[in-house]
Amino acid sequence: MNDADNAALRDTILDSIADGVFTVDDQWRITSFNRAAERITGVKRDDALGRSCCEVFRASICETACALRRTLATGRPVVNKAVYILDARGNRVPISISTAVFKDRGGRIIGGVETFRDLNLAEDLRKELEANYCFADIVGRSAAIRQVFQVLPQIAESTSTVLIEGASGTGKELFARAIHRLSPRRKKPFVALNCAALPDTLLESELFGYKAGAFTDAKKDKPGRFALADRGTLLLDEIGDISPAMQVRLLRVLQERTFEPLGSVEPVPVDVRVIAATNKDLAKLVRKGTFREDLFYRIHVVRISLPTLRDRRDDIPLLIEHFVAKFNRLQGKDVVGVSDEALARLMEYDYPGNVRELENIVEHAFVLCRGGLVELHHLPPAVRGTSMDESIPGIAGMTLQAMERLLISDALRRSGGNRTAAARQLGIDPSTLFRKVKALGITLPESDGRSR
Repeated sequence: MNDADNAALRDTILDSIADGVFTVDDQWRITSFNRAAERITGVKRDDALGRSCCEVFRASICETACALRRTLATGRPVVNKAVYILDARGNRVPISISTAVFKDRGGRIIGGVETFRDLNLAEDLRKELEANYCFADIVGRSAAIRQVFQVLPQIAESTSTVLIEGASGTGKELFARAIHRLSPRRKKPFVALNCAALPDTLLESELFGYKAGAFTDAKKDKPGRFALADRGTLLLDEIGDISPAMQVRLLRVLQERTFEPLGSVEPVPVDVRVIAATNKDLAKLVRKGTFREDLFYRIHVVRISLPTLRDRRDDIPLLIEHFVAKFNRLQGKDVVGVSDEALARLMEYDYPGNVRELENIVEHAFVLCRGGLVELHHLPPAVRGTSMDESIPGIAGMTLQAMERLLISDALRRSGGNRTAAARQLGIDPSTLFRKVKALGITLPESDGRSR
């Protein structure tokens, strides 16, 4: 086979690859350029061949931190580094690049080879997948969170008062906002107030407002949160922390749909849909006598209980992707994702602060990670140093495949061997579960759980 035939065969092979591929000689001139590279860059092969690679790609790292130059200097490849290039029309295109040395048959380095992937396509796919796993700004696909998703539209359509219970950091305000946006009141105000943040005197004026002259510094009328939320939705967060005296006033507003601003004797009618939220067990507070039973039943018309992140661990990878995309936008960085080692540690962590803590962990990693993958050393020390007593037994040091085997086996155990129920818990199709069970060599329980 002559050189022309060899070149034709090489081009045919390169054109069959979905990722962009190009090679350079020791003078940084492009010697091959496949069809995917043409598509991503908008540059024709004939226009690229023989030109300097930095002229063609105009990448964000070409001048100061060329990955291919570093690979040729050190012999070490670069894997999945996220950068930006300018295509032929001047558009900014995010790509993920990998580099390696290019050797002849005798093993002599004669140049370099770089492969690159259009991250816009990956982002489009991510958005398409997220559409199936998002509800407003809430991300999740676990069985626990999808159960909440299923009832939100019906709850939103009603006018009933809603009580959202959940530990700190589980996203109670996000769910309240989702209810508002799905409701007929969506074009009216959504107003939120943290009841635990204010003493009684300030809380009263914040809720009901005041008239000019009601007290020394009241120079003019001030509307309260009930007035601001008229015909809309009012979120009363941490309602379990309000005093008995304030509970009486709040009960009257909920019963009569009127309130009196401080310094006024005239009741003001109001049309507000109230959503209450708490991280406490209100029923227990009622039994202790610290929360009024009549107010409890007034706000307990519809109840939503939010799961902790420990109870929806299969949402952790999806939430990480969501936060990585968020902080890339906010900070202008090119972080691709998290390494397998970092993901394994994030999967085993206990998350006392729930989803809010996971978001803070990812933001901390962004401070230390310049680009590419978030590695284990980018995570906060408290997360890196998780002891086995605080983690899922046996998960430390696992590969992703072993972790998947553990999660599937655990779901089958919790469902009593019921494959359909296990698939529902994992947020996958039963046929997908069957394929994974077979591929991972998982032994199915003798009972299929159907009699449960």
